[in-house]
Formats: sequence, structure tokens, C-alpha cells
Amino acid sequence: MVSGSLSKEELRTIVHESRSQISRRNQDMLLSVLDLEKVSVDDIMVPRNEIIGIDINDDWKSIERQLTHSPHGRIVLYRDSLDDAISMLRVREAWRLMAEKKEFTKEMMLRAADEIYYVPEGTPLSTQLIKFQRNKKKVGLVVNEYGDIQGLVTVEDILEEIVGDFTTSMSPTLAEEVTPQNDGSVIIDGTANVREINKAFNWHLPEDDARTVNGVILEALEEIPVAGTRVRIEQYDIDILDVQENMIKQVKVVPVKPLRESVAE
Repeated sequence: MVSGSLSKEELRTIVHESRSQISRRNQDMLLSVLDLEKVSVDDIMVPRNEIIGIDINDDWKSIERQLTHSPHGRIVLYRDSLDDAISMLRVREAWRLMAEKKEFTKEMMLRAADEIYYVPEGTPLSTQLIKFQRNKKKVGLVVNEYGDIQGLVTVEDILEEIVGDFTTSMSPTLAEEVTPQNDGSVIIDGTANVREINKAFNWHLPEDDARTVNGVILEALEEIPVAGTRVRIEQYDIDILDVQENMIKQVKVVPVKPLRESVAE
């Protein structure tokens, strides 16, 4: 009898061949777990320009307002710029201190904050999930080889990669970035994540290199387009609707039917 571990591809084959014994939902979830190694933190992180933080040099009343009205569970504390991030504050802990203490001060806030946990860019999700568990962390700032902050990733983001498709048809963030039209086209923000779009609409836009719609189009054109430009990428006609500050802000994507499908109709 020969013993040994199965490879990921062998496990994938077993899952595919077990359709009659495993529900579609559980099958897809198992495949998502196996795919974690193919996806990195770069693919799911909140990009740097969308990270919510508090400048500790701000007026204290302004800081209190930001804490009181924050919809986020954790906030990065920094000095003047996100490049000088100093700690990560759990907002609920700040609220608790506000309620318990007669006077909540900046010094109390800083003492309550946690040390920042850094994650190297390119780390596979399977690896990072284990690291979060071992280090008892739930959130980290993604940095490049020079130590520059690229984004923010949470353990919830990784878990959503596994089960997200079964909880909601579309993430709340993506829902704000896309507007399906009656003619089958979709208006999409340039900053929208390509992987999420492909999953939501069952599309096949390129996602190996660029992370956003803006990035995919710039890679295809190799120049910054003007509004009104149309480009075909794979089986999708993309109309550039708005360009500002050297960035594509909004596009309309029209899936093109394959020739054989058009002939059949």
C-alpha cells in the first residue's frame, strides 16, 4: 500500500468528481479554499487611497468626531501622512473608553491603540490566513519591498474570498461602483476591482496583472485615453466615459456575444 499526501490538483479533481455527494455550495467553497494559494493579499486589499485613518496632529475635537461617526471597526492612526502610520485603533475600544471615562484624551487613545502588523505584498491568502491565526491578528497594512504602505487587509477579507459568494451576490463596495443598464451593459467606476467584477457578472476580463478596471484599460492601450474612446478587451467593448487627473473614472462595459451565438439567434 502506497501512502502519501494528495496534491492540490488531485484534491481539486476529487471535489469535481464528488458532485453527486457534495452540494454545489460546499463544492464551490472547497474549491475556493484550494484557490487561496493562487490569490495574494494584493488582490483583495483595500488600496492605500481608500484607507481610513486619523491624523493624530488634528484638533482633538475633530478626532473625537471622526471616532464617534466612524463606520469602520479599526482605524489607522498616523502623523501628518499615512507614510508615518503609528498604530491601529479598535473603534469599539475607543467608544468604550469614551463611555467609561469622564474625560477621554489623546494620550488615552494612543495607549489603547495596537501596534501595527505589517504584511508583505504578494503574500498568498493561504499563507496570510495562517499568519493571522498564529500572530492573533485580524488586520494588517500591506507594504512593498521598500516599506511603503500599499493597502490594508483583514482576516474577514480572506474569509469572504471563501464564503463571500454565498452570503451576498455582490459586495457592498462593488455595489456602489457598478450600475447595470437595461441594455445589458454595465457602468463601472475605474477603481472597481476586476476580480470582484468577474465574479459578480461571470465575466473574464484579464486579472493577472492589473487590479482595477483603470489598470486593465491602461495596460491594453499603453496610454491614457480621452473620454469617448472605445477599446475592445477580450470579448468586451469598453467605452471611456470620464477621465480625470490621468485616471479613468468611469466606463461602460458591453459584453460582446461570440459570433456563433449571434448566428444561432
